[in-house]
Order: sequence, then structure tokens, then C-alpha cells
Amino acid sequence: MSYIEVKDVSFSYTDDERLVLKDISLNVEKGEFVCLLGQSGCGKSTFLRLLAGLEWPAKGVINVDGKLITKAGLDRGVVFQDYGLFPWMTAGENIVLALTQKFPNKDKRQLKETAVKMLQAVGLDESIMKKYPKALSGGMKQRCAIARAFGIDPPVLLMDEPFGALDAVTRAKLQDLLLNLWSRDKEKKTVFFVTHDVDEAILLANRICVLGQSPSNIIYECRIPEEQRPARDTQFEDVNVLKLRNELIRNINRDVKSRI
Repeated sequence: MSYIEVKDVSFSYTDDERLVLKDISLNVEKGEFVCLLGQSGCGKSTFLRLLAGLEWPAKGVINVDGKLITKAGLDRGVVFQDYGLFPWMTAGENIVLALTQKFPNKDKRQLKETAVKMLQAVGLDESIMKKYPKALSGGMKQRCAIARAFGIDPPVLLMDEPFGALDAVTRAKLQDLLLNLWSRDKEKKTVFFVTHDVDEAILLANRICVLGQSPSNIIYECRIPEEQRPARDTQFEDVNVLKLRNELIRNINRDVKSRI
């Protein structure tokens, strides 16, 4: 049995009979880093919300570690593009709130120590604890969101275009940070990362699933063996990486052309 099993999942919003997702099936093993790649509006974020338990399939089921997903849970951490920080709480309070839900038996001192440790892990210092989100840059807010997600230590991490609104330099730094956090543990987290950027998917993932246009299904997928994972400085020079890049773009364009 795979760690995450998606079986014939279809989805449509209650006020619209048109399907957003149609008959998606996917088996994912523990520790995989899966990028969901596709055009804007193809249903990538909707699929992530189904995995998070924030939406429910019209048909089909999703199991994580043998358990049916029926609601949101602390076993699945979520990082949104808009950071998801409460603006009336400091960065530290945002992180401690999540930690309190996951570790109700720990006292405030222990929770604060964990929050500081996670902020330092994402390259921020303790002074950020007392700052409100409005006083932070986009990159700093996203680091706080990542610190919060890793702080509750979920086995599954769901990331919805978390770097899409950032400048190129900050985006590159956070991509590297994410890979370092993911690879540091002996037992890696299972990650689903939504993006419409082919190069970002190739850099981060060891498995890429391309979603076609709505009603969406997986139209192409590939695995990238660990020994073939590209480095940032060679990503646009490696012949095999360039072939994969062209193949991904070809499949996306082929799907677009078929719907015109």
C-alpha cells in the first residue's frame, strides 16, 4: 500500500456542475517530493485543498497512511502563497499558535523556544518573534510560514505556489532553503508543491505530475532519480535536464492546443 493513495478523484464546486478535476488517481510513497505542474486555472490548488481536507471529492477517495481524509489535520502542514499569517498577531504568536495545537502538553516557554529555533532554521533571528506581518517583507513572511509548517513537524507538507509572488533572488534563496529543510531529516517529509514554473519543478521535485486543463487529469508524469537531480548552477547546461524541460513544455503545449 502506498503512503498516499488518490483513487478516481473528481471534483466540482457546489454552485457549478462543471468538473474541475476528473478521475485523478495517484500513488505516492513516503518521502517523495511531488511537484504538481500546469497552467494557471487547471485545478492544481484545488487538488492540494483536497489533500489538505479543506475540500471534499465529488467522487473518489484520498487516503494518507491508510486513513481516509475527511477533514484538515495536523498530519498535513499547509503553506499558502499569501503566507496565511494572522495580521493581528506577531510572527512569533502565529507560530506558537500552531505549535500549541500540535503540542498541547508543552508549556509556553518550550513552545517559544521551538518557535525561535524554527525561525533560526529559516534564516531569521529571534527579533522577528515580536514583529507583526505588516512589518515584514514578502520573503520574511514566507519564511515565517515555512517555519510554522516545519515546526508542527507534519509527515506531509502541502505548498501552494509559495514563492510565486516573490522576486527572483528571494525565490531562489527560499527554494534552496526548502530543499535543505526537506533533505536534512533521515525520514523525509512527503511534499506536494504546486507551481506553474517548469524550471522550479525540475529543480525541486523528484517526481513531477503535469495536470491538463480543466476538467483536469494527470496528462504526464516523470521521476527524477536522486543521482540525476539538477543543481542550480548546471540546470540550464545539463543535456538530460534540458530534454526533460522540453518534454514537460511539449506536453503542456500539446494539451493547450488540443483544447483550442
